[in-house]
Amino acid sequence: MRKLGEPEAAKWLLSFDFDGTLYHPGDSPPVPPEFFRTIQRLRAEHGAIWVINTGRSMGHFVEGLVGAAFPFLPDFAVLRESEIFSPNGFGHWVGMAPWNRDCERTHKRFFRHAKPALAAFRKRIEHETGAEWMRHDIEPAAIIARNEEEMDWICTQLDELRESLPNLGWQRNSIYLRFGHRDYHKGSTLAEIARRLAIPPERTFAIGDGHNDLQMLDPKVARAIACPSNAIDEVKEQVAAHGGHVARQPHGTGVVEALEAMVGHP
Repeated sequence: MRKLGEPEAAKWLLSFDFDGTLYHPGDSPPVPPEFFRTIQRLRAEHGAIWVINTGRSMGHFVEGLVGAAFPFLPDFAVLRESEIFSPNGFGHWVGMAPWNRDCERTHKRFFRHAKPALAAFRKRIEHETGAEWMRHDIEPAAIIARNEEEMDWICTQLDELRESLPNLGWQRNSIYLRFGHRDYHKGSTLAEIARRLAIPPERTFAIGDGHNDLQMLDPKVARAIACPSNAIDEVKEQVAAHGGHVARQPHGTGVVEALEAMVGHP
């Protein structure tokens, strides 16, 4: 699997959340074929570069590409909402330097400093809720709540935690929450790709459905913003407030609808 041939000039940057937005396992196929036809057309007509912007790890991301039978690779992949990769001529994913190196170093410093405060917060969460605290090499600190309401409450407590950890950031996806440094998220990674390509926010498109997409659905990052019909209310409200496109269709068909409405008509 390879990416499409390079456009003569990169004029548009298109960013897609994966799970729940572009990809839905309940659909057959999980990504509609018209999406790939639309990408090919926008590549030819508008010099479009495209990005999958996801919280998945590399292994999980590649599984998704294979499972959805992608006919070609995206130009970039943002993984774990913070790391940037691009495929080389052999289809192997290569990390973006120095971004990924700086991201790793920043997070290591942050988690060393944050360890006592996060330990105290963990005790509180485990005492007051039934949420599970996760810790391993890939995710130094993450939470899985029992339901959306429990995660809503946990999120209300994070502003207090940030008083002692001003660089604290977090990414929520439904009942899952990942801690990290506040400078690394879907919005900052998309902005870095745009900076390297010299593509302004006016020609940057972003679409997503969940809490962890809100930072890329920001006019400072992307002026053309959208969400599928299955997006959570907070996303729909933010998209509508900034003149974006709230699609009538869900998942991948909603993505195609938004692309045609905001980037280029057939």
